Amino acid sequence: MAPKQLPPLSRRERQIMDVIYQRGRATAADVQDSLPDAPGYSAIRALLRILEEKGHLHHEMDGQKYVFLPATPREQAKRGAMRHLLETFFDGSVEQAVAAMLDSSSKKLKPEELERLSRMIDQARDKGEK
Repeated sequence: MAPKQLPPLSRRERQIMDVIYQRGRATAADVQDSLPDAPGYSAIRALLRILEEKGHLHHEMDGQKYVFLPATPREQAKRGAMRHLLETFFDGSVEQAVAAMLDSSSKKLKPEELERLSRMIDQARDKGEK
């Protein structure tokens, strides 16, 4: 069964989720301290509540403080974000997305990176033939 697709995030919500994924858990004050051009504390609290309502976060109590944790493992969230990116900008085409990444790469890929990519393509090809 495919995981439930969560509602998309605004730019600021993505920034908050980045902070929480990086830290593993965070209070509203932690989030505020980590954000560039952070809004006020009450705005952070409101955004955290919205992220909980959307299903991206949950909280635990630590004394009087709410501590927020991701509701979805980072790997699952990455896959969901990639699906959304593919659908939004590349008409669902993995080929177009990879071509864009290779074309816009500001540095050359290392031989070991190219080898890993080649193995992944071979594995995908093998899965597709079965």
